[in-house]
Amino acid sequence: MQSIFPMGADAAAPLTEQALLSLRRDVTLGVFEPGHKLKLDELQARYGFSSSPLREALSKLSQEGLIRADERKGFRVAEISRSDLNDITRMRLLLDVQALESAMQRGDAEWEATIVAAHYKLDKMERALSDGPVVLDEAWVTTHRAFHLAMLGACESPRLLQWCASLFDQAERYRQFSARHRKTNRRKAAEHKRIMDAVIKRDIPTARQLLADHISSTQHNVLTALNI
Repeated sequence: MQSIFPMGADAAAPLTEQALLSLRRDVTLGVFEPGHKLKLDELQARYGFSSSPLREALSKLSQEGLIRADERKGFRVAEISRSDLNDITRMRLLLDVQALESAMQRGDAEWEATIVAAHYKLDKMERALSDGPVVLDEAWVTTHRAFHLAMLGACESPRLLQWCASLFDQAERYRQFSARHRKTNRRKAAEHKRIMDAVIKRDIPTARQLLADHISSTQHNVLTALNI
């Protein structure tokens, strides 16, 4: 499982961490399609890392479920399927909602300020999106991720936060797929605002329900796209 880091690689980070972040970003954003074989020589040429950090990164991403290890055949990007999406959604409904409640019980003024700032950036970006099909680029993904993880940030369990972050990235692959195949832009700005308001007010029942509905709506949108 991953730590809660930005999606881009930090040049000052250890090489394995740089390789992990770069690979996770490209798998999550759909640069590598589901089922794509991840060949070491091609990854070395693309990222400039040696085989050692890349192998470690591939192994960690395999543990996260973003890629699959084929016996004696290397690694492939995990396929997407209804059953996998349903499983990811089921786990997010269990873990994200619990982490949010914990954060709301423990969060302080600094935690609230972080959420408000993250929402401001996301809201500004979402309102600039067109009404037609939209490519959810890295800037949007990073900003969207930061907002959701900010709300969970005061949760007392580091492991729970790691699981939530990992599941968020697994779900992001499906959001990207949905975005590439839908004909209109489904705006989530109003949903994000309602969730934030309930969280800041410490209205736990409302915040839990709104987050659960938000997660479930992503599942519905992707399942619609999978029917193309």
